Amino acid sequence: MSAAPQVSARTAISSRGSRPGQALMFAGMATAFASLYLSAGAPTPLLTLYLRQWNFSPPLLSMAFAVYAGGLLAALLTLGSLSDHLGRRPVILGALLVQLAAMVLFLAATDISLVITARIVQGVATGVATTAFSAALVEIAPPDRKKLATILGSVGMAGGLALGTLLSGIAVEYAPEPNSIVFIPLAVLTVLGIVVVALSPETSPRHKGAARSLVPNVRVPGAARSEFAAAAPAIAAAWMLAGLSLGLAPTIVRNVFHLDSGLLNGFTSFIGPMVSALAGLAFIGAKARPAMFVGILATSAGAAGILGGILTGSLALMVIGQTLGGIGFGAAFTSALRLLIPAVQAQDRAATISAVYVVAYLGFSIPVILVGQLAAALGLIPAIAGYASATFALAIISLRGQFRQQRTAR
Repeated sequence: MSAAPQVSARTAISSRGSRPGQALMFAGMATAFASLYLSAGAPTPLLTLYLRQWNFSPPLLSMAFAVYAGGLLAALLTLGSLSDHLGRRPVILGALLVQLAAMVLFLAATDISLVITARIVQGVATGVATTAFSAALVEIAPPDRKKLATILGSVGMAGGLALGTLLSGIAVEYAPEPNSIVFIPLAVLTVLGIVVVALSPETSPRHKGAARSLVPNVRVPGAARSEFAAAAPAIAAAWMLAGLSLGLAPTIVRNVFHLDSGLLNGFTSFIGPMVSALAGLAFIGAKARPAMFVGILATSAGAAGILGGILTGSLALMVIGQTLGGIGFGAAFTSALRLLIPAVQAQDRAATISAVYVVAYLGFSIPVILVGQLAAALGLIPAIAGYASATFALAIISLRGQFRQQRTAR
């Protein structure tokens, strides 16, 4: 990208700062972005309802949750930088149309195979749109809301997931047709997002290299490898606990605590990501290394709390563990990025961030699938005990790595 186009683009964006409709466009764009993650969180409380209605094999339930992350990661790695070349608006519009197709699939689903298909499609839509939306929000924001735009991009994902699970849980508890009550409004919200994006100005000029950008670029340069090695286990552990809260909490509530409540399913899926979003905001001003230590310790305590709650039959203790896990996620993940990004040159940052997300989404998805398989053979409680133990072990490995990095920096 040459210097001249960057200057002209910034000038054009700045000149739109006084346009009366810019604040409205920014609000509409932010709402469209939030709808992606509201939709991503919504199926979680519904999965146990589908299990009762369709009587499919329980491991398919964890599969239906986890395939979303696979679709998202594949799209993020191949299509994540496409908007830098084609422009933000066409990429976001395409992603929202794919998202709308996912909503239609959920509404039409009569068996778990269609739900799994919808989750994959949903993951692809979110993976394509996330980077484009994050950039567009900053670019279209009025001058006095640039910081807000950055915050929306960084914590909107966790907050959207949390709210989506909670609202869906309320629908499961009180609505006669929860599937329709959940996905029809989300489809309407997606259509409104398409309209808003179609009416919004383009914020990024076209550049050559779109085809080349489709080749995944995942690497960690030598200067950051020791930092990455120290952070990667903590990233995996934090995202494993997030996967436990979002993907397995409703199953635990039903099969371990013997409570058949959509509201509880939604709440236990809500608490972890919501606390993650708040913790991410709270730790923005903290020094990265101490915040990473806090994140690792909170993740460890969260894993212990969740496992302790399950073993003692205490739902309250499990929720406390989820809360601590949320603090750990918000502190550890944001700190990992803050430690890694300054350690690499500008041309290596995208590839390094991609490596971070590979670790994150593998930790988010594959362990949940394995637990679904192990639960069928060993029982749910032993499978969860192994899951929590693996999370704790990864956190301890990362803690040792952080101490080494701290000593090296002195």
